Amino acid sequence: DSKVRLVQEHAVYAAMVEAMDRAVGKVLKSLKKLKLDKNTVVIFMSDNGGLSTSGGHPTSNLPLRAGKGWLYEGGIREPMLISWPGKFESRTDDTPVTSTDFYPTILELAGLPLKPEQHVDGISLASLLKENKKLKREALYWHYPHWGNQGGTPGAVIRNGDYKLIQYFTDKPTELFNLKKDIGETKSLADSKKDKVQKMERMLNQWLQETDAKLPSPNPYYNK
Repeated sequence: DSKVRLVQEHAVYAAMVEAMDRAVGKVLKSLKKLKLDKNTVVIFMSDNGGLSTSGGHPTSNLPLRAGKGWLYEGGIREPMLISWPGKFESRTDDTPVTSTDFYPTILELAGLPLKPEQHVDGISLASLLKENKKLKREALYWHYPHWGNQGGTPGAVIRNGDYKLIQYFTDKPTELFNLKKDIGETKSLADSKKDKVQKMERMLNQWLQETDAKLPSPNPYYNK
């Protein structure tokens, strides 16, 4: 991530953000005009962090490290907005959630029965949204077994409290960060907190096994 963009000055990207903002605004205005706004849950988020490390690198994710295609926070952390006028109080919440939470959340908010057999990773956020209750979840997981064109390395991630561990599927050393103290992931604590690393690696590897996660394998024809 040495080519990370430090200044946000890409005019085309800014225009695209403005176009998206106007489009979302049209949807919200239409809901209000049709008197559906108070009976509609609106969820808005990005699918990944901004593209900041490939050719052209049009966005800046600072203070987060790297961007799309990477397992650092710049690649997997993004803002999310959820709105339901009259049902949720306006506030900012820093509870980590993931897109797999949407399915059980939408079902519960719509008054439909949950389907636990289909909610492999996600949990409902309804109690967090309505009553500001803490989620009963020990850890969050990410799996990215790919070589992309953004420079990232295949691997998997576990987030447990303030700690985040990145386990790579190459010879790159495992990294451990305290996101509360080091949001930019500048210093790995893997060497100084070996017990924490071992515990989180066990949790991550168990999750990879339980979900039958696919791992990259060597190409026997490479360099032949």
